[in-house]
This record gives sequence, structure tokens and C-alpha cells, in this order.
Amino acid sequence: MQLAFYSACIIHHLSFILSNLPIHVNYFSMKKDVIIIGAGAAGLMCAIEAGKRGRAVLVVEHADRVGKKIAISGGGRCNFTNLYTTPQNFLSANPHFAKSALARYTPADFIALVEKHRIRYHEKKLGQLFCDESSRLIIEMLLSECLDAGVEIRTSCEVLGVRRESAFTVETNRGTFESESLVVATGGLSIPKLGATDFGYRLARQFGLKIVAPAPALVPLTLSPRDLKSFGPLSGVSVSTRISCCGGAEFVENLLVTHRGLSGPAILQISSYWSRGETLAIDLMPGLDASGLLAAKRESKAELATLLGFHLPKRFAQRWCELYAPTRPLRSYAETELRTIARALHGWEVAPAGTEGFQKAEVTKGGVDTDGLSSKTLEARDVPGLFFIGEVVDVTGHLGGFNFQWAWASGYVAGQFV
Repeated sequence: MQLAFYSACIIHHLSFILSNLPIHVNYFSMKKDVIIIGAGAAGLMCAIEAGKRGRAVLVVEHADRVGKKIAISGGGRCNFTNLYTTPQNFLSANPHFAKSALARYTPADFIALVEKHRIRYHEKKLGQLFCDESSRLIIEMLLSECLDAGVEIRTSCEVLGVRRESAFTVETNRGTFESESLVVATGGLSIPKLGATDFGYRLARQFGLKIVAPAPALVPLTLSPRDLKSFGPLSGVSVSTRISCCGGAEFVENLLVTHRGLSGPAILQISSYWSRGETLAIDLMPGLDASGLLAAKRESKAELATLLGFHLPKRFAQRWCELYAPTRPLRSYAETELRTIARALHGWEVAPAGTEGFQKAEVTKGGVDTDGLSSKTLEARDVPGLFFIGEVVDVTGHLGGFNFQWAWASGYVAGQFV
């Protein structure tokens, strides 16, 4: 049994190495059943499922290796799914579009695949599942499944043009290929240094599909120079908050002050809903009654900042008081003053100046308009054989493994129909 396990590991690593080696164009057929553009999470999952059905599959990837975004995700440990995935964890112009795919490929399905490959994992919090070791194990798992399914992968293969006659013709820097089905799994604009481009949107427009304007999502927010001067000294301080914006979204997570503005899980989550010019409402004491706490200590000689320092980081409490409620002994405040301070603690208003852009965004909001796609198959309604999956589609998940689950689910579904 031990020998079999080590043999499986060797095959795993060999498949990873071989699948990423440059392949001379003459070694393989130039005609395929399916061509998938993009070797990320969605593209590889689609390739696996199509290959299992006996389809001849080619995956082309313009980068020098597959799964670059997988590799850096979760701090290098890949937050590969979330146990509590529901359609409510996703944004889209059509909030119902993702329901079908998410129902047909669930977190339990991907966990079963992870366990099949003996990848150890753990729940960090709130249903977020991470590898115990490296995210490379997820990439190797996907490549191993591709190898078993007979999938061909070509890296450093840039698509120069696509046309459709009786079949799809894909011109690349490594030859011209034909296929019955074409799958676009090119992702969004997030993290250009990893190779993100607008190719998927341009291809969609070429075939008559509309695009919901792309925007950075799950991204840190910046502050104005004036606000940075006020809060810059707090860079690195994290505060537990409840944060909301006028769109009605609300999250209870930590906020992190940075040298450019605000980040942390709470800010990344709300950034997907925030629009320039809007004000954020931040509850600095979620789950507590600030008015009751202050009233109970009204006769105390303790300073306001000292009391708040028991419930907030001390540096933050001190600076907040300097800006909004100059600290003095609690017994020197009138009842109305304490109520005003309590309201401010539960409703601190901050007006971000902008975002840190696609360079720091974990995902891209917007993308190929779902009105032009079938929710059952992910196929373009007016272009038979053309599919769009993953981040390139106007479906964006919350922070915490949801975007990976959409990639797995949309890739799985398309893989059944290409």
C-alpha cells in the first residue's frame, strides 16, 4: 500500500512537469473536439470533465505555466471552496444565473476530489477551506486529472485570433487549431502582473455578446490625503467591525488600516458593493451596546479613551477620540454627549476616495452579460458551441472560497455539454 502511495505521488509530480513542458506542434493533432482558452481553475475543471466524456480536449494558456492565480491564492494555501456556499454569496446583474451550476457541483463534490488525492485541508473560519500545505497541490491534482482524462495542455500559447465557420478556428503563436466547441476561461482584469487581460471580453464582443462593465472587486479602498493624514499613523491596526454601504450589503469582519487607506476582510467584502462617492457606515463595536457601556461608567474618573481601549485596539481608541470625541474623564460628559459618542461609535462614517485597482483586486466584478448565456450549459445563446466560464462571466463571489466554487461549478457544467 505504501509503495502504491509513493508511486501515485511520483505520477502526480511527473504529470505536473510534463503538462507544463513546451510541446512541439507536430506531436499532436491540430483538430480537437474542444479548445479551452485559459488554464486556470475553471478551464482545467472544464477540460477534466470534457475529457472524461471522451472528448479530445486542448487547453491553451498564454502564460508560461498553468494556475498562476491558484498558486498565490489564500496566501499560498488556496482557499479552494466554502462549505456554506449559496447563490446569495454571489453578485450578478442576474442574481439567479449561478443557481443551476452551483446546485449541480457543490463544495462536497470538490472536497471529494481533494480527498481522493489525499490533500490535507482545514477549515480556517466561516466555512473557508484551505490546504494544510501548498496551493501547488491543488494545481497538481487538476493536472493529474487532466492527464488521466487525456487532456492536452499547451503553455506559452498565445491566441492571435478566433473565427467561426463550420468550426472554430483558433490561431496561436504555436499553430492553428480547429474545434467543434470553444470555451473561454480567460478570467477578468484582476492582477495584471499574473497575465490578466481583457481578451475574454474582446472575444465575447466579437461574437455579439454584451459586457457588464468590469470593475475591481474584493479590493482595498483608498482614502483622501486628508483622511490619510488622520489615520495613517494607525497603519497595521486591525479592528472588528460591522460595515455597510447604501446598497444594503453588510459584513461583520475585521477592518485593517493601511498606509494607503483601508483593507482587511470587511473592506474587501464591501468593496464589491461600494461605488465611488458613497459613504461607508462602520460599527466599531458590533454586538455591544456602546450607550449602555458609557452610561454604566458615567461616574467614573476613567478617561473615555481608556474605557474604549478595553473594546478597541488602544492606539485606535486614542486616535478616534482625538478626531471625534476629545477624551476626558467620563463623569465630565453630559448624558446627551455620551449618547452622541455612542451613536458615532456604532455609525462611524468614512468616504473612501477610490480603490487600489485591478493590481490589488482579488477578482473582477462584471464581465460577459449572463443574458447572452444559458445558465444550464454556459453556452452562448446565439453562438452554438461557444462557452464562457469562471471569472470572465458576470458572476462574482464574496471573499472566502466562493469564487473558486463558481470556477469549479461553471467549469464542471460546461464540461458536460462541450
